[in-house]
Amino acid sequence: MKAVQGTLDDLGTALADVTFVVVDLETTGGSASASAITEFGAVKVRGGVVLGEFQTLVKPSEPIPAFIQVLTGITDRMVAQAPRIESVMPAFLEFARDTVLVAHNAGFDISFLKAAAAATGHEWPRFRVLDTVHLARQLVNRDECRNHKLSSLAVLFNATTTPDHRALHDARATVDVLHGLLERVGNLGVHTLEELSSYTQRVTPAQRRKRFLADDLPAAPGVYIFKDATGRPLYVGTSRNIRVRARNYFTASEQRTRMAEMVGLATSIQPIVCQTTLEAQVRELRLIAAHKPRYNRRSRHPERAIWVKLTVEPFPRLSIVRQVRADGARYVGPFRSRTSADAAVAAVHEVIPLRQCSGRLSTKGSGSECVLAEMGRCGAPCSGRQTVDEYAAVVAEAVGLISGDARPAANALRERMATLSGQERFEDASTIRDRLLHLVRAMARTQRIAPLAASPELVAARRVDAGGWELVCVRHGRLAGTSVSPPGADPLPYVASLRATAEVVAVPVGPAASAEETEIILRWLEEPGVRIVELDGTWSCPVGGAGGLRASLEPGRPADVAPFDRDPAPAVAAAPLAPTG
Repeated sequence: MKAVQGTLDDLGTALADVTFVVVDLETTGGSASASAITEFGAVKVRGGVVLGEFQTLVKPSEPIPAFIQVLTGITDRMVAQAPRIESVMPAFLEFARDTVLVAHNAGFDISFLKAAAAATGHEWPRFRVLDTVHLARQLVNRDECRNHKLSSLAVLFNATTTPDHRALHDARATVDVLHGLLERVGNLGVHTLEELSSYTQRVTPAQRRKRFLADDLPAAPGVYIFKDATGRPLYVGTSRNIRVRARNYFTASEQRTRMAEMVGLATSIQPIVCQTTLEAQVRELRLIAAHKPRYNRRSRHPERAIWVKLTVEPFPRLSIVRQVRADGARYVGPFRSRTSADAAVAAVHEVIPLRQCSGRLSTKGSGSECVLAEMGRCGAPCSGRQTVDEYAAVVAEAVGLISGDARPAANALRERMATLSGQERFEDASTIRDRLLHLVRAMARTQRIAPLAASPELVAARRVDAGGWELVCVRHGRLAGTSVSPPGADPLPYVASLRATAEVVAVPVGPAASAEETEIILRWLEEPGVRIVELDGTWSCPVGGAGGLRASLEPGRPADVAPFDRDPAPAVAAAPLAPTG
């Protein structure tokens, strides 16, 4: 395992190291667009120690309303010789530089500060803001304090300054309230600014107390497994930084209700450090399929995938199955649902007269014809009207559609749609289009996966930003191993070592890997900068394949899988590897 030095960003910013500027403003009214600031009061504090204060009256451009003078005690006479906002605002921004702004009912004060910055031609520095009202609502109940006004909270937390609607006095009182609130969240396990910023009641104290489960996790890419008291996996995930991602589950940044329930059951987190993100993604997929954790929703049941099979018999037919076998049959899929598989089968039957009966037919033709034969949509091999050789020509059309050029069948379906539209049978035309889409999507996926699944070995590399190469070995569409060559080293010995130590994947009876795993590998192979080092097999796609057809049917829409025959050509390139410094 390669040791990775954690950074301050990984650990979060300790609250004791954060410099806060607690600010309060007095104004001529309640609207930042129609009123002006009359007084600034701010206190800079870090680790419970006051570092400095900022206080000044401000002369507004209009008289202060009488009721405001009564409320704050600030009169027109008091501000007559005070500086204008044009000179005060730059001084305040310099005082508050690189700090976290704190205010009681922060929305009010921050709106006035932003308006003043804009009016004086200063860019707002996008301060991180903490609102003590919001925090108090999470931590102080009505039994101990009748409301969350500053005056009430100042009494509760024994503030040394009584708020009186003068800016500096109110800011000083807010400092004491802030410290009282920070003490409370500290008792709940909140010790960093990032956790404090996301603190809400959605995260229970019990969940926060479990934050220690992430303390010893590595700050490295890989897979993490939440387990219950019996060691049973509850949830499997992957991340570029296991420690940071796991910690997020104990803060309000994780808002999924089922994840909060999962954390409540978890008693341990098992990390699996991976050399590359591709390895982590594949490991996650395999672990989910193996353990079927109750809180993972996707990829839990790859065995339930649905395929359409062109059977191997004298008179083949299309059959919907749940397993791919090495029986010489042609398979299309997997499909997302039985409904989409049925739609794809119906699309084929629209243009190719394959038989639709389910039984095995005798070559002697001793059966009786069905209504489809009377409609001309089946050659009636059941009655002997169509011989095995004649039916083979129909099957060849189906094989060509599945694994070769899909354009003739697609054009026939488009003509069918045009005919129906011309007859104003728009719903029927829409049904044909939907069937075509289901068929094309599945064929594109099949044609995309098949070449890699048939290749005994493929070795690829991608340059790492910090130097060196990520190396990947794929056998029959299955990730057999990954490695990383260090910066400045010749990568070819590492390639040789990877090939010698990678998992042995024999010629599979069925698929060596799930379709989803092979697709993950394909996405990685098609990323910019990936180079093919070794290829035992053929990696190609049919001219006129379903990938390009799908792009024409769904222009501008992100596809589940990208076609090989897109323009421009894929970024995968065969090129020599070179040491990197």
